Amino acid sequence: MTFTDKSLVCRECGQEFLFTAGEQEFYQTKGLQNEPGRCPDCRQARKRARSYGGDSRVREMHPITCDQCGAESEVPFVPRLGRPTYCSDCYSSIRASGDNPG
Repeated sequence: MTFTDKSLVCRECGQEFLFTAGEQEFYQTKGLQNEPGRCPDCRQARKRARSYGGDSRVREMHPITCDQCGAESEVPFVPRLGRPTYCSDCYSSIRASGDNPG
């Protein structure tokens, strides 16, 4: 099958971009059926935002006192009563030793 370059409009920024014949061939070999809806710049920005959690997905940290060493630390989850919580150093050493940390 022969592909020719196509001009598409980005649904994110509204700019026109080129969907090259090489990209179309790549999409076909990967079994992708839909044309890209975003230009390369917007695709990169979206990929970066997802991989770094984006601004809207900032993890809330909660203060704890490590049950192993007593150090003050923070964890990315709400600690539950009756369950031990560990600082990252103690958690890593427990995991490395093969014990179940909680």
